[in-house]
This record gives sequence, C-alpha cells and structure tokens, in this order.
Amino acid sequence: MPEIDFFTISPLDSRYRASNPEMFAAYAAYLSEEAAVRYQAKVEAALARALANRGICTPEQAEEIERAAAAVTPAEVQEEERRTRHNVRALVNVIQSKVSPASRPFVHLTATSVDITDTARALQFRDAVRHLLLPQLLELWDLWAAIARREADTVQMGRTHGQHAVPITFGFAVAEYVARLGGRIEAVAHAAEELRGKMAGAVGAYNAASLFFDDPEEFEREVLAILGLRPGSVSTQIVEPEYMADFAHALISTLGVLGNFSDDIRHLQRSEIGEVGEAFAAEQVGSSTMPHKRNPWNFEHVKSLWKVFTPRMLTVYMDQISEHQRDLTNSASGRFLGELIYGTALASDRLSRVCRKLVVDRARMEENFNRTKDMVVAEPLYILLAAAGHPDAHEAVRRLTLEAEKQGTPLTETLRTHGELAPWLERLSPQQVEVLYRPEKYVGIAARKARAVCDAWEARLQALRGGQVG
Repeated sequence: MPEIDFFTISPLDSRYRASNPEMFAAYAAYLSEEAAVRYQAKVEAALARALANRGICTPEQAEEIERAAAAVTPAEVQEEERRTRHNVRALVNVIQSKVSPASRPFVHLTATSVDITDTARALQFRDAVRHLLLPQLLELWDLWAAIARREADTVQMGRTHGQHAVPITFGFAVAEYVARLGGRIEAVAHAAEELRGKMAGAVGAYNAASLFFDDPEEFEREVLAILGLRPGSVSTQIVEPEYMADFAHALISTLGVLGNFSDDIRHLQRSEIGEVGEAFAAEQVGSSTMPHKRNPWNFEHVKSLWKVFTPRMLTVYMDQISEHQRDLTNSASGRFLGELIYGTALASDRLSRVCRKLVVDRARMEENFNRTKDMVVAEPLYILLAAAGHPDAHEAVRRLTLEAEKQGTPLTETLRTHGELAPWLERLSPQQVEVLYRPEKYVGIAARKARAVCDAWEARLQALRGGQVG
C-alpha cells in the first residue's frame, strides 16, 4: 500500500488516495482543481472559436487564444487570483498575458464568469462519467450478472422481515441487484449527458451577446456545440439547477443500490447464517483482539460510504434556491459536487474487487434451508387447499402449523393425521403433492427469472457499452 499523505484533511486525498492511487489519478484528471482550470480554459477557447466563426475576431486570433488557453497552468491562475480575488478574472488575465495585444480583447468577450464555470463543470462531470464511472459500474454489473447466472439454481431460503419465508435461489436474489444497478447505470448515463452549459451573460438575457448578434441564442448553441454540450431552455446567471440535481440524484440512488447489496451480503455473512463470505488474505487481520474473526469489512465500508454521501443530496436540493438571477449561496457547496462522483466510484471499485472473490457456501445454504423447510410448505398447502375448494384453507393450515410446532413434527407428517383434509388433498395433482414433500421444488420461476433478468439488462446496457446514451 502506498504511503499516506498525512498532511491532508479529507480522507479522499489521504487514505483513499493511497489505497488506489491509479484510480485517484484517473478521476483527478476530471475532478481536481487543476482539471477545473483546464476545463474552464477549454470553454474560453471554444468561445474564441465561435467568435471567429462569426467574424468578430480572426481565425488566427482564435487559434492564438486556443493555444494560450491550453498552456495555462493552475499555479499561474492561483497567483493572479491572489491579486484579483476573482478566479475567472484571474484565468482571463493569464490567457490574455499569453496572447498578442490584438487578440486580448476577444478573450472572454460577451461571457460572464458562470458561463465559464457552469459549462466547464458540466463538461468535467460528463467526461468523468463517460470515461471512468460508467465503465466501472458496467464492470460491477458484469460481476453481479455472472454470480446471478452461476447461482441461478442454488436453492436458498427466502427471507422477509429477517424471517424464513419461502424458497428462492441465490441467483434470483442477486438478480434483483442486477436489475436495480442496470436501471441506475442508465440513469447516471442519461443525467450526465443531460448536463447543460450556458453562454447567456450576466443575468441570462444575452445582454452582451445581443450587442453583436441578432441571434444570441444560436451563438450560445454554437459555442456549446464545439464542446459537445447543449444549453438549457433558459438560464439566469447560472444554468438551471435541476440538471445537476437530477445528476446528483442518479449518483446517490446508485450508491443506495450498492449499499443495499452490501447490507444483504453482510448479513448473509453472520456467524449463524454463513451463506457467503469475503475471501480472506493469508495475513489479513479481522480484529485487534480476536484472532479468529473475519469481518465483512468491505461490505460494511460500502454502506458507510453511502451514509457519508447520501445526506449531501439535501444540499443539492437546497442549491436549487438562488435569489433572483443569482446569489452565491451555492458557491462553496458546489465545490463538493465532484466528490459524489468519486464516492460512487470508490464504492463501485470496492464491490468489484470483493465480488470477484465472493465465496458462496452452497452447503450452508442447504443446511439453513433444511432447518425450516418442513414449515414453509404451509403456503403451498394453504393455496392448494383453497384452490381445491376448502372453505377456510388459511385457518386450517394455520392451526395445523401450530400443532406441528407443538408436537415437533414436520407439517406434512401432521397433515397425515388430519383425515378431514383428505377430500381436498385427493383433488391435487401428483406434481402439486410433490411440492409439499419436496419444498426445494417450491421456488417458482426463480432460476428462469434470474437468467431472464440478466439477459434483458445485458441487451439494454449494450448501447451504453457502445457509447450510445439515450
């Protein structure tokens, strides 16, 4: 494990950076302060290109501005910001310092600060999702789908309220998360592509651009098209916040799916259940004082990440409110939005690593199933009796279960002593009777459903793998 930088405040920059430096570096290329400056400079370059296309400046001047924007360093901008006390003006000044006097007037012409920052942030987040987060989530989906298919026929006791209910298969249980994650992957991809930019000026009314263009909205579209973005329907000084709120919700609800899966698998690792387990390294320590322990720490860690980032959705909702055409109450809070992307990435990466080596104890699943299999036939018995015409089948079976529990005998054995139920039992088919004596057969279409869910979502997600986002 690489050394931790102990002189930091956020664990994202210390412990989590050290745990996976390659992933940190990859995301920093899109989400860091350095990336913010680089993307803002890209927006300034696109503006110059559009101005040249409209004949406001020459192509040569636009090219000079583009080269200067590409050469800007965060250190230069920071140094200039110490003087200006304004980050975007500092960026503009640095770009202007790198071009000829003839080109300087066209840097930032018609734009306001948030035209640059909101557009750059949309680009940063969209690119981080396209190039990093979506591939990660799809990799995790592949792992879950593989488990669901592999364990499609592995009988497991289904549980509701923590109690044994009726049989399912473990593959069917995992297929729930295959479907839920598939839906969230689509949501994240769509929300990222829906992030918008703007080039509408200080209050969103195109005041400055209208001095030069009869169609300032079309000019805005031209600038953003260079960057592969679209404008919102109407902006104030800021882009309508709902695009970012929808994006944040897609991330947080994805974390919810990852957290729910982790919670389920964590509980299945309880000593008294023991149906699955994390692979344990030879020298790994589970407890500082109990050498025998093997804690489900990776799954607990993912749930903990969910707890960290989910409350931030409230801040995103609060950022929907901005006084009149804009205030600065979203300035500090907006700087933390990129952490939602990285938090989702951390959880996804952790689950991918542990799910590659997830141990499924089929023998223990069978053992747990056998503990109560004689009682779970109460449901099919009640339903079959009712279908055969018994006037009060549920009550009859309820009383039968109480008697079986009292006597400590299997429900089907107790059933043989109740001759009054024979007329209805005689109406059942051999296949229906078999379910009562072989409850492992009472799994419905769990196996078929598990495979069908994986197949359906694999087809749906194929478009995302090919870079097509609907």
